[in-house]
Amino acid sequence: MRIKAIPALADNYIWVWSQGDQAIIVDPGEAKPVLEYLEKNQLKAGAILITHVHSDHVDGIGEIVEKYPNVRTYGPAEVSHLVHTVLADGEQIDLYGFQIEVFLTAGHSEQHISYLVDKEHLLCGDSLFSAGCGRVFTGDYDAQYQSMVFFRSLADEVKVYCGHEYTLTNLRFGMTLNSTSFIKHYYEQMKAIGEQGSPTLPSTIGVEKKINVFLMAEDVETLTRLRTLRDHF
Repeated sequence: MRIKAIPALADNYIWVWSQGDQAIIVDPGEAKPVLEYLEKNQLKAGAILITHVHSDHVDGIGEIVEKYPNVRTYGPAEVSHLVHTVLADGEQIDLYGFQIEVFLTAGHSEQHISYLVDKEHLLCGDSLFSAGCGRVFTGDYDAQYQSMVFFRSLADEVKVYCGHEYTLTNLRFGMTLNSTSFIKHYYEQMKAIGEQGSPTLPSTIGVEKKINVFLMAEDVETLTRLRTLRDHF
């Protein structure tokens, strides 16, 4: 399965993959780049998956639905006003032959969900970033910690597709706390990729276990301390 990163807004990624001429779109924060990509590649919007309610992940839905009125939309209860089908933790859906599992990964928002596609591809919105995690706007650090526990439980080979390009900043923060030779080398690799104008994503769970200080946090207190430091970095 090939997933395309479509840059949007300041630093968002909208993820798109296709089966035949049907495209599955994840978190369209704006419509224009998505519609241009679909037209260029002779694709139609078949489904939209939403991870959470924040505007930079949902604002493009209306225009895409207007252009493709048969598109099916899915998301958590916090976006029930925007989608046809509300999804909850533990549910599974089948789209164009792809098996998609739904997991609650709250903390950044109350009902944030992540999608695991064919047990190989994790579309995690703003719950997990490469070398980081999302701001805990809910104040529920226990929920965010439980999300990290879930991510740690996944196979090392699972690819990680996040909602923003924050990798280099997260790595610089991480190196103030845990500056291993692997992290330093990885930072230089990602810096070179970024300088070419290419996404630093996807990452993998295996890599994140080595570079992501939030994923390494052993308890809620540690995660809370790290996230507070990152908020002011």
